Amino acid sequence: MDAEGKAARVAIVGAGPAGLMAAERLSAQGVAVDIYEAMPSPGRKFLLAGRGGLNLTHTEAHDAFVRRYGERAGEVGAWLAAFDAEAVRAWAAGLGVETFVGSSGRVFPTGMKAAPLLRAWLARLAAHGASLHVRHRWQGWSEDGALRFSAPAGERQVVADAVVLALGGASWPRMGTDGRWAEWLRERGIAVAPWQAANAGFQVGWSEHFIERHAGEPLKDVAMAVPGTGDGAGDDSAALVWRRGECMATRYGLEGGLIYALGAALRQHLAQAEQPQLWLDLLPQRDAAWVEAEVRRPRGARSWSSHLQSRLGLKGVKMALLRECLPAEVFTDPRRLAAAIKCLPVRLSGMRPVAEAISSAGGVEFAEVDRHGQLLRLPGVFCAGEMLDWEAPTGGYLLTACLAGGAVAAEGVSAWLRNRQSAGVPVPHA
Repeated sequence: MDAEGKAARVAIVGAGPAGLMAAERLSAQGVAVDIYEAMPSPGRKFLLAGRGGLNLTHTEAHDAFVRRYGERAGEVGAWLAAFDAEAVRAWAAGLGVETFVGSSGRVFPTGMKAAPLLRAWLARLAAHGASLHVRHRWQGWSEDGALRFSAPAGERQVVADAVVLALGGASWPRMGTDGRWAEWLRERGIAVAPWQAANAGFQVGWSEHFIERHAGEPLKDVAMAVPGTGDGAGDDSAALVWRRGECMATRYGLEGGLIYALGAALRQHLAQAEQPQLWLDLLPQRDAAWVEAEVRRPRGARSWSSHLQSRLGLKGVKMALLRECLPAEVFTDPRRLAAAIKCLPVRLSGMRPVAEAISSAGGVEFAEVDRHGQLLRLPGVFCAGEMLDWEAPTGGYLLTACLAGGAVAAEGVSAWLRNRQSAGVPVPHA
């Protein structure tokens, strides 16, 4: 309430996870909340992310969880201190959605679907009195500081006590997250880092033969490393830090969870190296000495394909990768061939565009905001979610940080409103 007894009013711009969480926290406190969404319905990217099973969060130990945010582990870790993976599970349970832990440590709703959770969430918001305005695309500010929206009835201007911008990044623009909002913040002197793809595939110049025979095949139980991630030279497999998992060969290159986990390092390597590449260990469950001993066994009249399948179990896309990435003379040298099986260089030619990515890097720089996401140049305006300059691999880390960021922004808005009330500042209702 303000000095005149009116309920404080907050505008939330963006009805994704961060915006809805901020709206939930504020409306539960009796704040009048209006949620403005550009698309015809809320949570579209949230629903799309849950199409194959909604990965809410992860049960990884807290310190390891925080390290997933790389260079932004400090900032995002502060959000998670207020709303962590256990809080996500408790929040879902409060909406009537129980969760379970998969074999990889990922957490899913028992029904695996996003829609029931979103319906319950929206029902809670409505019960708290939050108002949802769809087909309202934010267009920056008017000359007198009002929020401008392109709406079905024409331009609409809104004034509120505080604003939470939860506009998303630049991935999946068909879901409404096209990153165009950056221009209006830059006009206000706010630094916005350029958009880059995160959790996206990397391009490899496969031969037509490889594409025809192996595009779409999974690479199961492999390990991957990026030059420069260890303590030694990039071509020394012992110096590399290996990550084990799965990915998939596609028509354009490699896609999937393992390559997403190394995406930030790969993107940096791609920008800096003259001949960018990654390394694949096709048999991470076996040590180099065992592999070489098996390769050296007499093969008689058998082809190398038959020999390696018989002795090492290499076949299909793994065998094809050896043929694709190695010169023919390596197959005449058992030592070099064994070494390549454990450390196969795969030459990269680029990264898929940000519009195809699961998420994006870039956005409002953290130097522009306080610990609650409040813009230092625009007091009373808070940023939350993917529109800030952080990134994370898939596995529940993205969604957890978006929810946590929304909760932290709401905390900041509450403090902002209390300070205004204490100062007796009149409420500029629209």
